[in-house]
Amino acid sequence: MKNIIGQFLLTSLVVISSQAHADASAELKQQLNQVDTLHSVFKQNVVDVNNKIIQQGSGVFALSYPNQLYWHLTDPDESLIIANKKSVWVYNPFAEEVTILDLEQAVATSPMTLLIHRDEATWGNYTVTKTNFAKNAIAQNSICYSITPKKSESTVLKVDACFAKDQLSKFVIFDSQGNISTFVLTEQRKLNTVEKSIFDFVIPENVDVDDQRIKKTQ
Repeated sequence: MKNIIGQFLLTSLVVISSQAHADASAELKQQLNQVDTLHSVFKQNVVDVNNKIIQQGSGVFALSYPNQLYWHLTDPDESLIIANKKSVWVYNPFAEEVTILDLEQAVATSPMTLLIHRDEATWGNYTVTKTNFAKNAIAQNSICYSITPKKSESTVLKVDACFAKDQLSKFVIFDSQGNISTFVLTEQRKLNTVEKSIFDFVIPENVDVDDQRIKKTQ
């Protein structure tokens, strides 16, 4: 399950006009333009198609535009995902293994890619619509957007990203198996210059390394 969620982090509404899509996409871009760097703690809750809780956890999330993402699950079991420039490192301390992926391959079909990409070509692969969660007391003061791939080439069907007072406050991932993963962010703040070193992954000693990059360059 941890590997699946990791891929989701890296790796759809109807009956709305194309102009409404364009407006929502522009609004989401404007929101994300205010989040050039972010450091927060998160709590995650994953339910299956029957609304049964199958995983809960917490950790630290950070991003820096462009192309840098840090995801450190600290509870109940530790795992680490770091995306930096052209590569993604997935570290499982319990299994003592590191998997290295090409960033473009890892995020090519995931709506999460819009968090760290701002180019028109990437955004053109997704439909963005504004959603209404007013009935949810927690999200009454939030603005939320649904991000859906135009081509279904991923196990991620849709991501909802919510902002409260111009801060990314929550995202919800819907997968093809009917699972819904909710991540609530708190203690949001900008990264300082020194903290940006968290995106520099150093492979620990005595771990197995599976380098799946097409061009094996750092």
